[in-house]
Amino acid sequence: MVHSMTAFARVERAGSQGTLVWELRSVNHRYLEPHLRLAEALRDLEGAVREGLRQGLSRGKVECTLRLNEDSTGKPLKVDRERAAQLVAAAEEVAGLIKQPAPLNPLEVLSWPGVLVADASDPQALNAEAMALFDEALAELKAGRLREGQELARLINERLDNMASEVTTLRALVPQMLAAQRQKILDRFGDMQAELDPQRLEQEMVLLAQKSDVAEELDRLSTHVTEVRRVLKSGGAAGRRLDFLMQELNREANTLGSKAFDPRSTQAAVNLKVLIEQMREQVQNIE
Repeated sequence: MVHSMTAFARVERAGSQGTLVWELRSVNHRYLEPHLRLAEALRDLEGAVREGLRQGLSRGKVECTLRLNEDSTGKPLKVDRERAAQLVAAAEEVAGLIKQPAPLNPLEVLSWPGVLVADASDPQALNAEAMALFDEALAELKAGRLREGQELARLINERLDNMASEVTTLRALVPQMLAAQRQKILDRFGDMQAELDPQRLEQEMVLLAQKSDVAEELDRLSTHVTEVRRVLKSGGAAGRRLDFLMQELNREANTLGSKAFDPRSTQAAVNLKVLIEQMREQVQNIE
């Protein structure tokens, strides 16, 4: 089955050092484009997260947010003196550029990430918990993309059914439309009371039939409809292939419209283009 590129996943778990929360959001994009916002204590997971996304997804803009709500109850707090000194030095440097700087508030320094830390933390255990939870979030995201992909495939197949019906109907109408056009020419000459050369009439009708021959376009439309169904059924990263097929369907519908010589064939070409445009919009969300 095909997958949508639009989905959302959120997982939360209380661990040994606090509560971890992953939120993954994905929308359509030409390529795979991850955007990561990780808790300060877990920044070194960026490489592993990117690799996990690359292994699990093919396309889409994916926003990954990881929050850590640390549980410091009963744990002594420590000040990272080196980090605090760096922040104070930077603040004093900026203060030197200001005529009347406000005094530095120690509580503001403590509020900066990485200055106030809980004691006895185990980074490796925390990383392992975060990555295990990320795997769950990614699985949930992929399941959501699959569900929406199934719905998109259903909507596209409905329009393919309508297209096939339009093509079948038009194919049956072509002989009738040619006969009606022939009768119009005969009636026109009759109204003019002009002597009609049968050979010339046949030449004109052959020329009309050649200009109005849409058998090739109808065959190509049927072939492309069959191919779209096959791609949808095969699944995988089918978005680019389907987008190409939408272009080909639109090309044939345009040619069909340019050859139209009867209101019924003109309307059929318009109906086909509407259906193709509806499918094209859905295809933009397929991975």
